[in-house]
Amino acid sequence: MAKKGKKFLEASKLVDRTKAYSVEEAIDLAKKTNFAKFDASVEVAFRLGVDPKKADQQIRGAVVLPNGTGKTQRVLVFAKGEKAKEAEAAGADYVGDADFINKINQGWFEFDVIVATPDMMGEVGKLGRVLGPKGLMPNPKTGTVTFDVTKAVNEIKAGKVEYRVDKAGNIHVPIGKTSFENEKLVENFTTIFETMLKVKPSAAKGTYMKNVTVTSTMGPGVKVDPSTVNAK
Repeated sequence: MAKKGKKFLEASKLVDRTKAYSVEEAIDLAKKTNFAKFDASVEVAFRLGVDPKKADQQIRGAVVLPNGTGKTQRVLVFAKGEKAKEAEAAGADYVGDADFINKINQGWFEFDVIVATPDMMGEVGKLGRVLGPKGLMPNPKTGTVTFDVTKAVNEIKAGKVEYRVDKAGNIHVPIGKTSFENEKLVENFTTIFETMLKVKPSAAKGTYMKNVTVTSTMGPGVKVDPSTVNAK
């Protein structure tokens, strides 16, 4: 562990903790401070001035990043008949109904996202105890409970990411890999930043964007100055 600690400390020296950087500088630093030997993920964390205990301040949804995340999501679709055929044609990795419900109950998790048609939710809902804690339960708010399975699968494959505020008012979203060009990471960052502004609850009081940080998987956090983001 000491070795990792040393590398982390070396990387941390490049970051001025007291400073909030422009989004371009922050992304560049997040890449420079990545000391992992693999193509690490780059993530943005928002600390928001919301009270997630209140129903009208729970932020949840999904957005398609223009440049994807660098990770191919494996999609399982619960559908029957024509909708099952549509899902297969759209490129879903697994399509089925009761057979996959049984497999999941037996501990199978070879997928990243579940899409379900609304008529399947009665059955899928029974998996709540298993899927809920892993954040895998389909939800209309994130577009994963829908009859438009073609659109749902296409968006997920194109780089759709889900976001959800935690109990402390934080949201973490992947925006790509350290191998991405800086411009692509900035574009992805700007897309999620604009989304966060759009979903601001009207009931939220005081400062909304309290803190925005960019980081690589094992690197130090780099603060972003929200006023430097060229949001629409």
